[in-house]
Amino acid sequence: MRKIQEVLRLYFGHSRSKREIARIIGASPTTVSDYLARAKLAGLSYPLPPELDEPSLERLLFPPSEPSSVQRPAPDWLRVHNELRGKGVTLELLWQEYKAGQEDGFQYSAFCDHYRRWRQRLSLSMRQTHTPGEKLFIDYAGQTVAVTDGATGEIKQAQIFVAVLGASNYTYIEATWSQQLPDWIASHVRALNFFGGCTELWVPDNLRSGVTRASRYEPDLNPTYQDLASHYGVAVLPARVRRPKDNDLRRIL
Repeated sequence: MRKIQEVLRLYFGHSRSKREIARIIGASPTTVSDYLARAKLAGLSYPLPPELDEPSLERLLFPPSEPSSVQRPAPDWLRVHNELRGKGVTLELLWQEYKAGQEDGFQYSAFCDHYRRWRQRLSLSMRQTHTPGEKLFIDYAGQTVAVTDGATGEIKQAQIFVAVLGASNYTYIEATWSQQLPDWIASHVRALNFFGGCTELWVPDNLRSGVTRASRYEPDLNPTYQDLASHYGVAVLPARVRRPKDNDLRRIL
């Protein structure tokens, strides 16, 4: 039997993270997220009503599958797939938009299942493998993080610098106030100190602070960034414009 009550108790009653709960109940973080999403869509609040035991809770959140003869209006899966690339866009948000226009449409779990099956039919890409010590992928996360000044209460947006080793996915993350050249260079230095060494290649995105002209074979680097690379004896291979597979970091972000 699913441990839905335990998930809700640990999450709402004890403020445990989804990963912690997954370890405690012996499930995956995805399963924990699914339980919480279903509880939210069912309008449940914590603590649960005394009469709602585990079997009743499971029947509420996991109703029986509909007969196969029932035909539900399907959304435009290509549009769903493309909109998921937007910042902050989730399957749950797209399902709510779809459901608002199709009252007889799929429920959330069926919506997700149909989308995943549709996505599996897309053309596959060859998996890239990386030699240890060869590449360091560098970029800023797309979303900023709000930081509150404890003295003044002022809220400022911090940029998130991310550097990931290609072979191991070992990751360095830090927040800076900008993506300007001084912060860009200083973040590199701190990342290398964190890793305790330097790779043969840096693969940054085409941030203006580092790359003034993107090219796979003859990129123009900012002079200061070029000096930094020369100091560490590293080659810089910027990702090409509109070629997201050049920078494996983009799939992490």
